[in-house]
Amino acid sequence: MTAHTSKDPLHGVTLEMQVNALVARFGWVQLGKRININCFKSDPSVKSSLKFLRRTPWARAEVEALYLASLTDEAPVTADTPEVNPWANSRFTKS
Repeated sequence: MTAHTSKDPLHGVTLEMQVNALVARFGWVQLGKRININCFKSDPSVKSSLKFLRRTPWARAEVEALYLASLTDEAPVTADTPEVNPWANSRFTKS
């Protein structure tokens, strides 16, 4: 007799594990830009995010979708790096 293995990629992955993985990969700033919810933008914490996500099915679905997409995306994202404007110090910027 063989053990049944789930084909669901979220099987055994808790919501907390997903949030922690996304924060480690993207940081709170990028996560807030990718999923526009206040719990990722205003004084973010895993605890407050979990509380909101457990009560809000559409937001949880977005977190799960981003988590699944991040599993297949090979390029690492640097957490909370500021956006750099390559022209910021240019001599040719207009005054």
